[in-house]
Amino acid sequence: MSLKKYRNIFWDFDGVIKDSVDIKNEAFLNLFHGIDVNVKKKIEDHHLNNSGISRYKKIPLYLEWAQIDKSELTNYLDIFEKDVITRVIKSNWVMGAREYLCSNPYQQNFFLVTATPQKEIEFILKKLNIFNAFTSIFGSPLEKPLAVKKIIFENKLLKRECIFFGDALTDYNASLENGISFLLRMHKHNKEIFKKISIDYKVKNFINYEQI
Repeated sequence: MSLKKYRNIFWDFDGVIKDSVDIKNEAFLNLFHGIDVNVKKKIEDHHLNNSGISRYKKIPLYLEWAQIDKSELTNYLDIFEKDVITRVIKSNWVMGAREYLCSNPYQQNFFLVTATPQKEIEFILKKLNIFNAFTSIFGSPLEKPLAVKKIIFENKLLKRECIFFGDALTDYNASLENGISFLLRMHKHNKEIFKKISIDYKVKNFINYEQI
């Protein structure tokens, strides 16, 4: 493929810009540190197999599995947010991602589409000094397929000039539903997930973006 031909790049965040899939996994496990080991493993497996799904859907489910009263939901969400922001900011960058974003070598339009809550992702991007790299930023509660559709419509984009950089099934499905190309960032947690799906374009990092 030739990355140059795509004028519009849709970026996921966790696992694509920041290597933070493990970081968020640790935050979920830390949140439920005192529960049964088997339930904890169930939570871990679910999170890793459903990357890109909002915590507002995950945490109520995990509370149910851990037999914790749902009246505690707000408290658990607050604890998770405070913990995860610090962890994500300190996490490693996906190699080459920051450089690609900041240099924008092909003068493309960058759009961020993530399951991270809107205010939280804006705060994180500002702390990382990449907020201004994006033309627009969409976090939860807006789901990814709708966010991509909204961006394409409002900016009058040509679908053949759009590609989604993602690492989760939610990213892949958002590209499919909107009829745009998909570039998979591969890592240890999504290898099995995408094993039976034919993906044309795959990368491990963005160091040699000229070859993408």
